[in-house]
Amino acid sequence: MKKTYVKSLKEYKNPTRLNVNKIVEAMKRYKDSPKKPTSVALDESTIEELKQVAEKNGIPYQVLIRVFILEGLDRLKKAA
Repeated sequence: MKKTYVKSLKEYKNPTRLNVNKIVEAMKRYKDSPKKPTSVALDESTIEELKQVAEKNGIPYQVLIRVFILEGLDRLKKAA
């Protein structure tokens, strides 16, 4: 079986554009939904970059990570 890495998919070649309205909607929708804490090991430079992007968009960086994960899942579902 051939391995395929997500980063190699054509959907990830374009720069990411965040839709602030979509993020705010998601924050409102998921605000009261139960969440299960999890852990992801990231290097310090990645965390700093996430914080910078989040600050530019006026959202907490944890929310940004959640948005990236949810959008990535949506892209994978559509590609399948």
